Amino acid sequence: MSTAKTRPSLPRRPARAAVPAIPTFEMLDATHREVMLTLERLQQWVDQLGAQDVSEVTRTTAEEICRFFDGSARAHHAAEETHVFPNLLASGDAALVQHVRRLQQDHGWLEEDWLELQPQLRAVAEGYNWYDLDFLRAAVPVFSELYRDHISLEENIVYPESRRRQV
Repeated sequence: MSTAKTRPSLPRRPARAAVPAIPTFEMLDATHREVMLTLERLQQWVDQLGAQDVSEVTRTTAEEICRFFDGSARAHHAAEETHVFPNLLASGDAALVQHVRRLQQDHGWLEEDWLELQPQLRAVAEGYNWYDLDFLRAAVPVFSELYRDHISLEENIVYPESRRRQV
């Protein structure tokens, strides 16, 4: 006679949509590399836009740049705000907290800059000619410099400290 207890069966849970994985630093670093390449591509695009008529390649490039900054770049910032910054803000290290606050401010400024740039690129992507080349020539370097400085602070100070604190 067996005395083993049988476990009651649990009700099956309904299937749910998959949730995004918590990003690894390798994923965050990969997005930084993609940002840097896309910034170079954006500057080349502006230079080409001023040197020739809008072509299908120019339109497609504008669409791809928009898709990246509207999607991957925004998701990257959200991941940092959710998974990297909170522990550092709670660290009690005043200098580190100041760096993180700067990065959060950068996220806001990068979003503001993108919200000004994006309609110009969208206009080209959709075949309109009302874009402002002078604005693009002035705004793209400002956007790019802020992004490069932002990434440098993350990769040289904030990410290494966050990695150290996860161990």
